[in-house]
Amino acid sequence: MHWIAHIPGSDNLGPRRVNHAAAAVGENIYTFGGYCTGTQINYQSKGPIDVYVMNSNLLIWKEIPRPRPNSAQYGKAPFQRYGHTAVAYGKNIFIWGGRNDTYACNQLFVFDTETWSWSQPQVSGVIPCSRDGHSACVIGNTMYIFGGYEEEFERYSQDVYALNLDTYCWNYIVTQGQLPDCRDFHTSTAIGNRIYIFGGRSDPHNLDMDFYPNDIVYLDVDTRKWYWPVVSGPTPIGRRSHSAFLYNEKMYIFGGFNGHTKEHFNDLFCFCPKTHTWSKVDTTGEKPCRRRRQVCIVIGDQMFLFCGTSPNPSQEVVRNERDYQDNNALIDHDDLHVLDFRPSLRMLSMLCVLNENMIPSDRRQLPDDIM
Repeated sequence: MHWIAHIPGSDNLGPRRVNHAAAAVGENIYTFGGYCTGTQINYQSKGPIDVYVMNSNLLIWKEIPRPRPNSAQYGKAPFQRYGHTAVAYGKNIFIWGGRNDTYACNQLFVFDTETWSWSQPQVSGVIPCSRDGHSACVIGNTMYIFGGYEEEFERYSQDVYALNLDTYCWNYIVTQGQLPDCRDFHTSTAIGNRIYIFGGRSDPHNLDMDFYPNDIVYLDVDTRKWYWPVVSGPTPIGRRSHSAFLYNEKMYIFGGFNGHTKEHFNDLFCFCPKTHTWSKVDTTGEKPCRRRRQVCIVIGDQMFLFCGTSPNPSQEVVRNERDYQDNNALIDHDDLHVLDFRPSLRMLSMLCVLNENMIPSDRRQLPDDIM
C-alpha cells in the first residue's frame, strides 16, 4: 500500500471542514456539510447545507450550487450541519441526523446524484429521535443506524434502527445478546450480513467520565444478535472520530483521538472478520498527519482521505474535545490524500521521478498523460 498523492485544498479547490459526511456513487465522491472554525458560516441558522463533488480520476472538488431562497428546492434541502451520516443506495445519497449549534435533526433527506436535487420523503414507522455522532451503513435495501448522542434525552445511545430505503419505513430493532456500550463518534462497517462496531466515546451514566472502548462487536442482522468475538493481534487503542472503511472484505481503521491521553493518531489497522485478527498496516509514501474527524472513501483499489482536524503545532497543549470550539489547539484541514492498495509499476515509477526531482524544467517535453 502506497500513499500516492497529497494535494492541498488550494490545489484541488477542496473544502476545509470536520465532522462532515460523504459517500461515493460511481467515480464521484460527494461530501455534505461539516464544521470549520474561523469561517463566516452561521452554524445557528437553517440555511441549506453545502455540497461538494469530486471525480476520483481528476481529484478536483467542485461546489454544487445551493438552493436559492424562495425556490422549490430551498425547503427540501437539509440545513447546514455536522455529526450527520451519508450513505449511498443506487443513484441516491441519504442524509440523516446531525445538528448545528442550535438544532438537532431526525429528518431524512435524499440527494439525487443525477439531477443534483433534494427531496424529503415522507417516512413512517418507529422514527429515531434527533441525534448526532451516530453511525450508518447499508445492507441490502436497508440503512442501519446505531448509537449517537440523543438530543431529546441528553444521553448516549446503544439502540439500533433500520430504514427500508425502498418504502421509507423505520423499525426499531430489538436485539439479543450483550449490547455494545452506548457511544457516539464510533464507526460501523457492513460486511456481509454483519455490522461491525468499533471505537467511539462512551459515558453510559452521564457522569462526565468518558472512556474509549476498543472491543470489536458485531450484529448479525439476520438473527438480530450481538457477538463479541475473541480477537488476536495488535488491537488499536480506543479512540473516537476515526474512520473505518472496507477493502477486499477486510475492515481498516485510520486516525482518531483519545481524550484520556489527548493523543491524535495517523496509524492504520486492518481487521480480518474471518480470523478475528488485527494487524498493523505499514504503508509507504507520504502519509497524512495525525488527525480525527476526517472522511475515508474507497473507490476501486484506492482510498480517498480528506479534511479532518489536527493538533496545532503552535500550541503546546491539546485540550479536551469539549473545548474544541473555544481554543486554538486544533487546526482544520482542506487537503486530500490518496492511498493505493495495488499501485502499478508505472505509478511507482512516476512517483520516484517526482521525488527525485527528475522532471525536466521544460515540462512540455513530457507526454500529455504524464502531465
